[in-house]
Amino acid sequence: MQEVSIIKDPEGQSIVIVNDIIFKGRRGIDWQNVQGYLKKYIGQSYEVLETSDVIYIGSDFPEELKGSEDTKRTRGGNAKAKANATTVIPFLIENATNKRWQDNYKSKHGYDAKYGWYRFTTRFALPLYDEKNELIGYNVYRIEMLIRHASDGKLYLYDMVNTKKETSTPLEQ
Repeated sequence: MQEVSIIKDPEGQSIVIVNDIIFKGRRGIDWQNVQGYLKKYIGQSYEVLETSDVIYIGSDFPEELKGSEDTKRTRGGNAKAKANATTVIPFLIENATNKRWQDNYKSKHGYDAKYGWYRFTTRFALPLYDEKNELIGYNVYRIEMLIRHASDGKLYLYDMVNTKKETSTPLEQ
C-alpha cells in the first residue's frame, strides 16, 4: 500500500493526498489494469469515521467500476483522477462525509441492493508538476462513493462516480 497523507482544508474537511500516480496518461486509462489493481481490496472492510458505518468491498466492485456508465463517460484529467483514487480507497472511505440515502430504482438490484443505496462524498488531491517535473502543488477532486445496502444487511462499495475537479486554486506544496 502506498504512503498516504491526509490534510485538512481551511474549513476543516479532510483531503486524502495521493502521493504516487500509478495510472498515467490523460488520453486513455487502461481500465483493465485498474480492475486488476482493485482485486486486492476484495474481502476487506473499512469504517467511515464520521458515521461508524462499515463498508465492505465485494467481488463485484472491480468489474462494476471498470464497466460502469460513469467510467465510460469520464475523460481526460477526471479519468486519471478516478483511476488513481482507486489506489487510496481505504482512506477515501474512512474520510467520507455527507451520507445520503436513495431508493433502489432498478429491479436488477432487487437482491444486491435490497435496502437501497447510500452515497458518500470524499475528497482527494493529485500532485501537480511543472515542466521540470518538480512538485508545485495539488489539484483537489471530489468523488462520490456509491454504496449498496445488500440483503445481508451489509454496506458494499459498488462504484465511485461523479469525479469533479474543484475549481479552487490548487493546494500549494
